[in-house]
Amino acid sequence: MFKSKKKNIDLEESLSVDSTRSTSPSTPSSGPRGSGQASSPQDEWRKSSELVEVPLGDRAIIYLGTILLFIGIVIAGRIFYLGVSKSNTYVRRAQANLNRVKPVQAPRGVISDRNDKALADNLPVFSAFLNVNEFLRMHDFEKETLDAVEGILGISPDDIWAMVENTDPENSGGQVVLNSDLTQEEIVKLKGLNLPAIAVSDGFKRRYPDGSVFSSVIGYTGFVASADLKNNPELTGKDVIGKAGAELFYDNRLRGKSGAIIQKRDARGKNIGDEEIIAPEMGEKLRLTIDGEFQKYFYGRMKSGLDMLGRTKGVGLALNPRNGEILSLINFPVFDNNILSSFGRNSEKKDILNSADNPLFARAVAGFYNPGSTIKPLVGTAALKEGVINQSKKIFSPGYLDIPNPYNPDSPTRFLDWRYQGDVDLSAAIAQSSNVYFYEVGGGGPDTKGIGITKLREWWQKFNLGSQTGIDLPGEAKGFLPSPGWKEKKTGKPWLLGDTYNVSIGQGDLLLTPIQLLSYIGAIANGGKMYQPVVNQNEPRKILTDLSELEPQFFEVRKGMREAVTSNLGTAHNLADLGFPVEAKTGSAQTNNNEQENAFFVGYIPSAQDPLAGGSQIAILVLIENSREGSLNAVPIAKDVLSWYYRNRIKK
Repeated sequence: MFKSKKKNIDLEESLSVDSTRSTSPSTPSSGPRGSGQASSPQDEWRKSSELVEVPLGDRAIIYLGTILLFIGIVIAGRIFYLGVSKSNTYVRRAQANLNRVKPVQAPRGVISDRNDKALADNLPVFSAFLNVNEFLRMHDFEKETLDAVEGILGISPDDIWAMVENTDPENSGGQVVLNSDLTQEEIVKLKGLNLPAIAVSDGFKRRYPDGSVFSSVIGYTGFVASADLKNNPELTGKDVIGKAGAELFYDNRLRGKSGAIIQKRDARGKNIGDEEIIAPEMGEKLRLTIDGEFQKYFYGRMKSGLDMLGRTKGVGLALNPRNGEILSLINFPVFDNNILSSFGRNSEKKDILNSADNPLFARAVAGFYNPGSTIKPLVGTAALKEGVINQSKKIFSPGYLDIPNPYNPDSPTRFLDWRYQGDVDLSAAIAQSSNVYFYEVGGGGPDTKGIGITKLREWWQKFNLGSQTGIDLPGEAKGFLPSPGWKEKKTGKPWLLGDTYNVSIGQGDLLLTPIQLLSYIGAIANGGKMYQPVVNQNEPRKILTDLSELEPQFFEVRKGMREAVTSNLGTAHNLADLGFPVEAKTGSAQTNNNEQENAFFVGYIPSAQDPLAGGSQIAILVLIENSREGSLNAVPIAKDVLSWYYRNRIKK
């Protein structure tokens, strides 16, 4: 680290050694007691030496040799470290002292949507840098430099010294960013001073034309931090890197390669020869799968819906089930990435970073949620394949399911349905979202064996739940799949039938991310192929799992999802007048000790030629956190979003 100028005081200690030895008391002569004969000086010297000269034993020799060997190894290792491992570091330091290096920023690659509309580009700017080597070397200009920076840029001397002391010369190139967006007046003033430690150079700052609309997927950029410099020796203190979203995930491609203007100098600091110019290389262009126009509409409709409900948190997702392309991805609350990518604007940045709603949290890929009834199509598929039910099997729901309480036979444990359902088969159970039906299908009932928790876990895993989808965005979570062993280890209690009932309707400890949930629905929509979600248009498409052998079961499940829209009792019946087929599933997951609900909608527009044959161009998810009336609040938003896409992308 660079350190501020300090007076060094060398302390020298003089060591004096007393030349007079302290000897042992004289021993009596060997002659008769009281003879009075004095010992000679030679005898006294001989007797003293006998007391201090002790021959070294074998153990002492080995011990001493070990110490000397250890010291030798340490010295040799240090020589190797300084001569080999750190040689490049000292070469760079020496060159930095002899040469004046002016880094030239490389423009980041442009990010566009699938239709080639720019979502992130660059604006030319002028920046001010403090060359720390020059600042520390040119003592005569120290006060003048500090006063100039404070007077023009408003940065106090204490703050400048703090920047200098926190700059790592090995990685930063000795550059401290003072301001990355100078006004014309500031440029003229700084250049007019002609101070050797202050450099004004042109560069670029990131611009996001639509800011908050795309910040959930694009992310934002910022100057490198100390940890970044240590982890990547190619970076300098002048570089801008991705901090979140696609900007972070694809930073190595987007960043490009910085250039430099190098002026060689002699030991006295005088220029030698002409400048050497190393041209910067622009970063790669990144074309996303995002449909920009569609995302703008989805964003606006989600925002108005949340505002109307007095809510701030939610997720809007859309993908193409045929290939995994993400068409829209929005986390609410959103943030303005222009603020976070700008120099200064500290109060606005603090508002974003300190918000209790955590707008930087990537809910779509990292949020853990009970899926609620949106898990029922998967449970129905498993029950059909395992032979627990067939498509015509009916289960009676009086609005609850009682199971015996072994500790109190007169007071059975009651599991509630959300209303009286009567006799329902699989299609009706999905359409009307019968809890009792799926309690029995998942855990067993009076006349139903049930899948059981062991098999349920196997089926969750078949659909890649509990694992990352591999979406090309940072921070994806795996979700959580509970098990009897996990519960016993955590609570010391055994897994109960009621636990199986709860996870069979998407409650309990079953936790999924929104991208996992929509990916599994997409597999049902297209006939069994679950694709890895992708936001980069040029990334190869990858099938995570192929469940095509389940097409007969998917056919029956899709009928139920279709009836959720067409049936008068369907939970998504509000979509029946859209004028085109939609298959859907709603869900209400209780949270916060059952005092609030998260509202879910998942659905897709099936193939117009054969709505039940599989194949879809779009599947969407709408999530509203802490919704007042469950899934009813998500359906109107989903209806408008699907209508827009059909009119502007499919029918068109």
